[in-house]
Amino acid sequence: RLGYPAVLKTRRFGYDGKGQAVLRDSEDLERAWQQLGDSQLILETFVPFEAECSLIGVRGRNGATAFWPLTRNVHADGILALSLPGVFDAGLQRKAEAIMSELMDHLDYVGVLTIEFFLHDGELLFNEFAPRVHNSGHWTIDGAECSQFENHLRAIAGLPLGATGMVSPSLMFNWIGVMPALDQALQIPGLHWHDYGKESRPGRKIGHATLTAASIDVLREQAGHLASLAGGDFSRLLKTLFSEAG
Repeated sequence: RLGYPAVLKTRRFGYDGKGQAVLRDSEDLERAWQQLGDSQLILETFVPFEAECSLIGVRGRNGATAFWPLTRNVHADGILALSLPGVFDAGLQRKAEAIMSELMDHLDYVGVLTIEFFLHDGELLFNEFAPRVHNSGHWTIDGAECSQFENHLRAIAGLPLGATGMVSPSLMFNWIGVMPALDQALQIPGLHWHDYGKESRPGRKIGHATLTAASIDVLREQAGHLASLAGGDFSRLLKTLFSEAG
């Protein structure tokens, strides 16, 4: 009934592209079954989305809510690589906030929550939600008035929520497996470095960097320098990110 293409996923413990396989035709069935067949599975229609994005919000114990700007995300092999907040129009932001408000109220939720969306034909399609602070919101540490981490603590402690507006255009690079040379990266203006102190291995998030700038044009230029320094697919992914953002 669903047809091809489709996505076969494990029902539990899937993350960062793990536990899923894209089925483009019948020849992919055996490979996917060998990879995932030991688990209970769910099959979903493939969404030909124009962009992936996430909304991070917070709800206090008194029901008060606040939301950070909708963030455009680009992934590499199913793992978040780049996050660029504040590039969607106000109408889309309001739609995302309405969806999250309904979910938070239904769950009587307290703390930070994230919803990941697909943007398809100008509409937001709900993909999944994470009841926690989220990788795509790490830019808030350096680029927002109050970070997702601080507001999570404020919410669960019953304290007033902090303002969630951007203080400057921001862009987060996610370091997966390897990080560029620190001494070279710190020469780039507006760079904020975060090393998680984790052992490096393929596919593991070991840190991130957030770039902040006075304008989106300056941000794009700085990001190009950091992408060249980081190597890998970052230059290509950056072009995709900014071409989608317009």
